[in-house]
Amino acid sequence: MYTLTNSHGVEVRVMNYGGIILSIRVPDRNGQLADIVLGHETLEGYIPNPPYLGAIVGRYANRIANGSFTLDGKTYTLPKNDGPNTLHGGLDRAFNKVVWDAEPLKDKTGVTFSYLSKDGEEGFPGNLKVKVTYTLTDANALVLDYEATTDKATPINVSQHSYFNLAGEGNGDILNHEVMLNADRFTPVDKNLIPTGELRPVKGTPLDFTASTRVGARIDDNYDQLTLAHGYDHNWIINRKADDKGLVLAARVYEPTTGRVLEVSTTQPAVQFYTGNFLDGTVTGKQGHVYKRRYGLCLETQHYPDSPNHPDFPTTILKPGETFRSKTVFKFSTK
Repeated sequence: MYTLTNSHGVEVRVMNYGGIILSIRVPDRNGQLADIVLGHETLEGYIPNPPYLGAIVGRYANRIANGSFTLDGKTYTLPKNDGPNTLHGGLDRAFNKVVWDAEPLKDKTGVTFSYLSKDGEEGFPGNLKVKVTYTLTDANALVLDYEATTDKATPINVSQHSYFNLAGEGNGDILNHEVMLNADRFTPVDKNLIPTGELRPVKGTPLDFTASTRVGARIDDNYDQLTLAHGYDHNWIINRKADDKGLVLAARVYEPTTGRVLEVSTTQPAVQFYTGNFLDGTVTGKQGHVYKRRYGLCLETQHYPDSPNHPDFPTTILKPGETFRSKTVFKFSTK
């Protein structure tokens, strides 16, 4: 376990099993610190961790339809762990279930986790070397830097799966959180939560968060996408200029009772906004808190789900000689 602290008392605890963020303690508008991510107090609680609390997810975050894809004329078969789909990289050797090598940063407050995902692991091709670095800054930002190389062409989509509750973990649901998503379009899904291929405008739908909106305002509307996903569990396409590969604001979350604000910026093309629809009270977390439906929200920066089976989506294929890099920043403040 590694504890990162800054001069403002912000504290982030992470561990090398699954690269999991165990806790994030940040102040409210009155300076009171609270842990704002769902999780457990012991390692045992994270095994097997079906909700992926706090974990690095990969090789391929989100879903791949029918547990298969074809690359360079060869079809690869993956474990099906989400109905007919592969979710978050598969089963026993997905990134959330392996022990990563860890090295604290010498010149900054942070730690780098490294892992070699061997050729054929969970069905994916190539020996994939992955690094994920967590850095805590004095600007109350948790910076995530992802890097990967491979010796054979392979899809990659790595993300972070923390569940946030800015009122404090275990302190009720997130329906009164106010969310802004910097996205004019999303990728609608079918009954198996796989993108149909359509890029649908959010305007006029309950998925329009271009203006800050209370999560619970429309979550139970009679709209096909909300019915299929039991709430919000969709991929929003972040607004950015075609030639802009840098950090852009993806999301802003505000919790009115504490004044806590979370801003998410990323170099990735999309973000999965998930409202904990499948939390069902079977997970008991920190301090005996029972995590019920919609007790946390996720903002998983990513490429589009099922991209290996959608040639018109931005490519997720990493080739030998290339280096995959992405950056995501979680910035905490109050108002």
